[in-house]
Amino acid sequence: MLDVALEVLGDNPDAGMGDIASAAGVVRRTVYGHFPSRLDLIRTLTERAVTEMTAVLTEIDAANAEADAAWAEFVARIWPVAHRYRVLLALRRGEYGEAIHGLLGPVDQLLADLVKRGQDREVFAQHLPAGTLSQLAYGIVFAIADSDPTNGARAATIASLLTLGVPQTRATALAAEQP
Repeated sequence: MLDVALEVLGDNPDAGMGDIASAAGVVRRTVYGHFPSRLDLIRTLTERAVTEMTAVLTEIDAANAEADAAWAEFVARIWPVAHRYRVLLALRRGEYGEAIHGLLGPVDQLLADLVKRGQDREVFAQHLPAGTLSQLAYGIVFAIADSDPTNGARAATIASLLTLGVPQTRATALAAEQP
């Protein structure tokens, strides 16, 4: 049911529980049996996304690669997840923003830590605080996932690295190294 909800909400972030029930081939009551409210459904989807993204970030961070290479690997590995959960970006700006922001806290912190590490080693720009810069670069990945899910992984890698202050030649080379 969660996969159907992601698909329906990905096509229309304003879709209701009835739309999700119809797409899943069940009655609304079944959906409400699992998720008493739309907020509960959104929270569950966000928790699932956080679990997947945290696992990827933890594995990458454990490799202790250079920060820009770690970011490029993060984008490559997170790409399918970013596309699957792209609706959270739209929902994050709406009435569910506070709940989604709260649940994404661990991911936001891991990304800020990675950017801070890159800033400390002068791999990433220092014109903005690490938390802000990581959110901008991370937002680019999700924006491209929403607009070009098929061919956008390379573009998302390069654009996010450029936002982080990585020179274009290095960003292009790092993107080329990713599968």
